[in-house]
Amino acid sequence: MSKSIKLTKDPIWTLLRRVTIPASVGSLFQTFYNLVDTWFAGRISAEAIGAIAKSFPIYFTIIAVGVGLGAATNALIGNSIGEKKIRVASLYVAQSLIFAVLVSIIVTIFGLNSSNYLLGVMGSDEAGIILTREYLDIIFYGTFIVLIQISLNGTLNAQGDTRSYRNVLIFSFFLNIFLNPLFIWGYGFIPGFGIAGLAIATVISQSIGTIYLAFKVNNCQIRNYLKPQCFIPKFEYLKSLTNQAVPVMFSMLFIGVGIFNILYFIGKFGELATAGYGAALRVEQVFLLPVIGLNTAVLSIGGQNFGAKAYNRIRELYTKALFFGISFMTVAGVIIFFGAEFFVSLFTDNQEAVMSGAIYLKVAALIGPIYPVFFITTAVFQAVKKPLYSLYLSILRLTAFPFLSLWYVINIRGGDYQDIFYTIMVTNWAMGIAVLIFIGYFLNNVFKQNKAIFSY
Repeated sequence: MSKSIKLTKDPIWTLLRRVTIPASVGSLFQTFYNLVDTWFAGRISAEAIGAIAKSFPIYFTIIAVGVGLGAATNALIGNSIGEKKIRVASLYVAQSLIFAVLVSIIVTIFGLNSSNYLLGVMGSDEAGIILTREYLDIIFYGTFIVLIQISLNGTLNAQGDTRSYRNVLIFSFFLNIFLNPLFIWGYGFIPGFGIAGLAIATVISQSIGTIYLAFKVNNCQIRNYLKPQCFIPKFEYLKSLTNQAVPVMFSMLFIGVGIFNILYFIGKFGELATAGYGAALRVEQVFLLPVIGLNTAVLSIGGQNFGAKAYNRIRELYTKALFFGISFMTVAGVIIFFGAEFFVSLFTDNQEAVMSGAIYLKVAALIGPIYPVFFITTAVFQAVKKPLYSLYLSILRLTAFPFLSLWYVINIRGGDYQDIFYTIMVTNWAMGIAVLIFIGYFLNNVFKQNKAIFSY
């Protein structure tokens, strides 16, 4: 951790650069990691790409729970540091790890017992379900490793350290290039596992990364107050973590539900349409990386400043992060639009799948500039300890509004494949404008309430 970073005192532009860039680079290599998985899946078969795409909304359960856990850990530790309550921050470190283990058990049971049904709803036949389960089951058995890693990373992020996780993701990317072919096709005494080899490589990489992050947490400043008794479950701390994490978890789950919703309608147009969309999503993720980095930065910086009652800095943070995010996604949109077919063809040579993916990417280029509004606003909701608003936003943006719109466009109006994405574009822009109108009133109200409480 860089000890020179002062989240409550350094200039906002400086902090955004120093916290966002490592987070974005880490996310870049995380996405490269996923792209490598997709590329190797394509070497197995087009059906394997489709299986990976359909596994995502289910696998997203782990991601959603992890994001909630990481956001809660980041916000609560950050608030405690901002309030100069270092011993409380240390207790949250330990209790977050306990929380991670408990939740991982629930997620694993859910994943192993619901996958068949959910894959069937998305249109997979028996062979497709079997193929996807070869990958998914191993991923769910490794859930506890993922959540412990995210808990540790939340602790580091709350102190402004986004470099350690960046290092983990860079290392995992290069390790994955070696492990994927080793476990997919086998070598020497190691047998070939096919698509399951992708999952085995992932679990191994995550295990190594978790050990490294544990080492970094053990060497950070708040470690001085981390004693064995901190790891005794404490209801009030677990309750605070739950209250902060659950709304974020569900808001993230609604992203998975939203993708599930889209795949449901895309599935009506065949497996190759699904494969093309799955490849296109990987490409889109690359260009969203700086925005994801901004989300991490705003949560980390905002959390400590909220604890320190530096409300004007939070307003400044929101405005400047939004300006950067929208500017970047506007430029990225031009690149995505004109390079759509080329980008998708990197993952599959099936022309029908390429054209299906390119159709989505060209529309995604038009949606891109509004995405930062959602990422940055969500981070502010979490930083000021109002995570329920993230849930409300996700329900409206990702499920209720788009599902009703898509159902009308496809089933009533008889819309085509591309109409799915134009409908998504309209719903996102409508929600984004509404959020921008709402956020000013929201922040004024939250800061007014906290000033009143502080004065009292």
